[in-house]
Amino acid sequence: MSLVFAINGQRFELSLSSVDPSTTLLEFLRYQSPFKSVKLSCGEGGCGACVVLLSRYDPVLQNVEDFTVSSCLTLLCSINHCSITTSEGLGNSRDGFHTIQNRFSGFHASQCGFCTPGMSVSLFSALLDSSSSEFTVLEAEKAVSGNLCRCTGYRPIVDACKSFAADVDIEDLGFNSFCKNSLPPFDSEKRVCSFPEFLKDEMKSIDSGMHPWCSPGSVEELQRLLGACKANRDGLSVKLVAGNTSTGYYKDERDRHYDKYVDITRIPEMKEIRENQNGVEIGAVVTISKVIAALIEIRVEKLFGKLAAHMEKIAARFIRNFGSIGGNLVMAQRKQFPSDMATILLAAGASVNIMSLSRGLEKVTLEQFLQGPPLEDYDLVLTIEIPFWHHQSYEFLFETYRAAPRPNGSALAYLNAAFLAQVKDRMVINCRLAFGAYGTKHAIRCKEVEEFLSGKLITDNVLSEAITLLGKSVVPQEGTSNLAYRSSLAPGFLFKFFHSLIITEKPSSNGYYHLDQPKPLPMLSSSQHVPINDEYFPVGEPVTKSGASLQASGEAVYVDDIPAPANCLYGAFIYSTKPYAKVKGISFKENSVPDGVLAVISYKDVPKAGQNIGLKFSFGTEPLFAEDITLHVGQCIALVVADTQRHADTAANLAVVEYETEDLEPPILSVEDAVKKSSLFEIYPFLYPQQVGDTSKGMSEADHRILSSEIRLGSQYFFYMETQTALAVPDEDNSIVVYSSCQTPQYVHSSVAACLGIPENKVRIITRRVGGGFGGKAVKAMPVATACAVAANKLQRPVRTYVNRKTDMIMTGGRHPMKITYSVGFKSTGKITALELEILIDAGATLGLSMLIPSNIIGALKKYNWGALSFDFKLCKTNLLSKAIMRAPGDVQGTYIAEAIIENVASSLSLEADTIRKINLHTYESLALFYKDGAGEPHEYTLSSMWDKLGVSSNFEERVSIVREFNESNIWRKRGISRVPIIYPVSMFATPGRVSVLSDGTVVVEVGGIELGQGLWTKVKQMAGYALGLLQCDGTEELVDKIRVVQSDTLSMVQGNFTGGSTTSEGSCAAVRLCCETLVKRLKPLIEKSGGPISWNNLISQAYAQSVNLSASDLYTPEETPTQYLNYGVAVSEVDVDLVTGHTTVLQTDILYDSGKSLNPAVDLGQIEGAFVQGLGFFMLEEYITDSEGLVLTDSTWTYKIPTVDTIPRQFNVEILNSGRHEKRVLSSKASGEPPLLLAASVHCATREAVKEARKQLRMWKGVNDSELMFQLPVPATMPVVKELCGLDIVESYLEWKSSVN
Repeated sequence: MSLVFAINGQRFELSLSSVDPSTTLLEFLRYQSPFKSVKLSCGEGGCGACVVLLSRYDPVLQNVEDFTVSSCLTLLCSINHCSITTSEGLGNSRDGFHTIQNRFSGFHASQCGFCTPGMSVSLFSALLDSSSSEFTVLEAEKAVSGNLCRCTGYRPIVDACKSFAADVDIEDLGFNSFCKNSLPPFDSEKRVCSFPEFLKDEMKSIDSGMHPWCSPGSVEELQRLLGACKANRDGLSVKLVAGNTSTGYYKDERDRHYDKYVDITRIPEMKEIRENQNGVEIGAVVTISKVIAALIEIRVEKLFGKLAAHMEKIAARFIRNFGSIGGNLVMAQRKQFPSDMATILLAAGASVNIMSLSRGLEKVTLEQFLQGPPLEDYDLVLTIEIPFWHHQSYEFLFETYRAAPRPNGSALAYLNAAFLAQVKDRMVINCRLAFGAYGTKHAIRCKEVEEFLSGKLITDNVLSEAITLLGKSVVPQEGTSNLAYRSSLAPGFLFKFFHSLIITEKPSSNGYYHLDQPKPLPMLSSSQHVPINDEYFPVGEPVTKSGASLQASGEAVYVDDIPAPANCLYGAFIYSTKPYAKVKGISFKENSVPDGVLAVISYKDVPKAGQNIGLKFSFGTEPLFAEDITLHVGQCIALVVADTQRHADTAANLAVVEYETEDLEPPILSVEDAVKKSSLFEIYPFLYPQQVGDTSKGMSEADHRILSSEIRLGSQYFFYMETQTALAVPDEDNSIVVYSSCQTPQYVHSSVAACLGIPENKVRIITRRVGGGFGGKAVKAMPVATACAVAANKLQRPVRTYVNRKTDMIMTGGRHPMKITYSVGFKSTGKITALELEILIDAGATLGLSMLIPSNIIGALKKYNWGALSFDFKLCKTNLLSKAIMRAPGDVQGTYIAEAIIENVASSLSLEADTIRKINLHTYESLALFYKDGAGEPHEYTLSSMWDKLGVSSNFEERVSIVREFNESNIWRKRGISRVPIIYPVSMFATPGRVSVLSDGTVVVEVGGIELGQGLWTKVKQMAGYALGLLQCDGTEELVDKIRVVQSDTLSMVQGNFTGGSTTSEGSCAAVRLCCETLVKRLKPLIEKSGGPISWNNLISQAYAQSVNLSASDLYTPEETPTQYLNYGVAVSEVDVDLVTGHTTVLQTDILYDSGKSLNPAVDLGQIEGAFVQGLGFFMLEEYITDSEGLVLTDSTWTYKIPTVDTIPRQFNVEILNSGRHEKRVLSSKASGEPPLLLAASVHCATREAVKEARKQLRMWKGVNDSELMFQLPVPATMPVVKELCGLDIVESYLEWKSSVN
């Protein structure tokens, strides 16, 4: 028997006996096909990087069904006779790019590009879905709602999607390279990959013979097959397969061996939806997407529409398209999966039909099913029945609820609920109240509350008693995260449901007593004001990002896309799970070497001439492998090497490390413990920031003082879409070539050489592009590349690794956590006179680049005039994971510390925080005092004027009044608005470049900077075009199209330094400009000799004929100018907080950012928006949680939530300020990569304002004096954090207060 399918129209046929049935479509695409656009990022269906279009032909209906699936979860055998389309199948550089790919490029919607192919396919599928009707703006927003992007901030992606909508206002689309009136059309009738005829001719099911994979065609055949498996003497293990999406959550299933894989999706009874007079019967393998579509069509029962609306918030579309309704319920029943489906169907009175080998066919209620023992291995759900509930004599109410970090899905709920009630004359006749996902085994009905409410008129007192009863039923199990928060949601949802039935003697005219009706999120909208500067054409033009279309088609090559060399092996890390322990040995579970394993590489395999070094930097070295003692959880102990990446990953999971802690001191697991034990790293004096003024004097002058107030800040994970990866290839003469996804090739180079003990001229590091870095691939990429090099050297075979997401999150670290203690003195006017700080920074077990953090903290914190400033930094050496420098390292913490202090001062004086900020903004004189030479010239200080300018353009004062009025008339939602400034110092550093002109007039450019998605190559091309264009030959105005920037090669481009600190693009441009100036000097004599106009191509031909050197290299060094300068920005953010759930919606953000004379305003705009949204994640969403020993617990897309389309500002306005000339900068430009991230503090501050209003209201209800309103809003301000500060008992308090006033 054969497995036959097509990929991008190309036929593939595999012998079924040769296919491992656990092989995923992604594995086949990446390792056994030429198509590399499908990326591996999370491997659990949570990011959308691996999305493909699956097309299936129905021979009965003779139609083709198209839908997206997550290829990392889709089993290869399940696509028999299907056609797969990837992004390069939509369009490519050879056959022409697809309209979608060009739109992503033209709307500047691709930065690192790793996520863009998946985005393209998701949008294409959404357009196909709407081919029978017009594609709308609402559908456009939903098209990529399950896809993650860490670079862009989503706004340009959404605009690219909206550009296809029939109802879009072209003027509302964001900044793009298309003429407003001539967007290229999209013809949905023009199918890119029509369903191949050869697949239609071969349609047949796979028989149920001796193969491990079989597809029975009937229930009877399935029964016989399962019966035979059960009767087998050894009891064959069976995996029933529908969509296989459960392996995204239960990842250990992937490593489990099954004797039989039974595909149950071809059984007619299990894939049909049937409606009768009593209700609807749904086959268990019907996908959730098809269930939604069917329920929407059943208009006779409004309950079904609400079920469908809730189901749209389950996972992402590409999961719903393949995940089945039955599979979801079985996960909930067998494995206690926190299912939304189980809860809402429980309230709807659903029942299930089960096929049991021992008991035959049986029908049970869903409640009985969930409460019963786990379904046996050979039993399965056949169908689900949902009854009709409409009744003529009763009013029928049905609602569903969920509180989750993401409003539109792709996040498990903290608690979900669904309520059904039959009501007559405001009396509850009967009701069904279901709750789930709150830390219980399965969804439950609160029958005690149901019985209590039945037959009663709903009053405040009745509802209050019901809520009291509810508290006894909805009790999360011990150990559940956010236990009190989850419990508090149940009363809120019950109150939301029944509040409309409450009879009040004094109805309120303004609705104050009533719960605000939930509203859908407003549509995303934006505006961009971008100055175009032609002075240095083509520099200053909003040129589309170099290679953006290649990224969208998936043809852009990342390290893991490089074809595997012959005899290539694969590595996976074995890391420590103990913070400080002796390593006694490594073995594998069951004491057998897992399949495919060839070696376990440890410190013992480092060459004798080398050193156990994984990182070599200016501040010292760090070990590659733990030797006798582990220093922290997550430390690399060994690299297991196998014949495939999957075998290597499986082996690493099966590894057992034997530890011993006898005779060892207890590990240091907190900064306080480190200080107590004097476990500190030295901070070099030249890196220690300078104090400002005399704080003792400042304190004595103060009218008020806040003493020893504490702030704690946690970490943040990079979540680059491409995880750490490297490929090491042994070469002749004991040399080695390493392809590394890194920001620091020069330092990877020296680390590999030192570890192998070979001269640096025998090491070559090549980096073409990086799928997102954010600092995580500066230091942390070094040991990954070095480990591969050691393994390749030992085995004399190529070795590569692509670190899986969980391991990456556990080993890589993130931002530096810290504890801040401050004392501040201030006048009654709000003018601050002195600030004293003690900051304990957790550097982890090794130093890395932590020594840079103190100066970065102070650099951002000095944005206000503190009068006098003193500080004491302690860089704590703990037995925790070593921290890395993450985008705006220390700076984001510094700006938050400043804002927290400002808000504390404002609260203590009962003044508005905005007033305190304004009073303490710098004058140029105070700026020069705090920043010395970095302050620049007086005309360069634009922050004060920007503060006022944004106040006017954002209508700040008017909106403050509107927010105040809103809060006075709404009790269940509170709004806040905040305006926040930033100052961000950056430094220039030495950067190399080379420009070479080839014989046909094309130009190749090399720079030390790495393309991470920040548009470095694009700016470099523009700079080369400008500098060479000064020759003023015919054709130089189109020179940019002749220029190509090539990969970084450490043997070609030495002194590459590092890519980071926001200024590498500027430095690379400056280096290229120097090179071009050299070439111009060499070519000018030829122009003068020509005596008249000459074309560029003729000039180059003459230069070649006369042996003119047309390759120039140079090293830009910023010694002639101050290496540091300041960046300025201001943001206004407005939020809306739901007091029942604690959910915060960012209604609007307005940003004004000074980018000098932008080298490319389109690129800078993308950096501003992307950085801001990444900062939004830090301040509001991303919980970096570890256990008591430092092991990261939020180690997947299930538990670590970065921003998505539905969590960014609903109105996102950005203006780039052209602040004129900065003669000492590169063509007067300024940085944009990191500074705007700090502006996201405005969202946190606005949220605090909303919470402050909620707390005032709660204290009024409780009759407490409201004069004491000082509080601290932690970072991140997640839903549980916000709800706790607003009052976990807010509903109970309201009912009690309302009862007392009535």
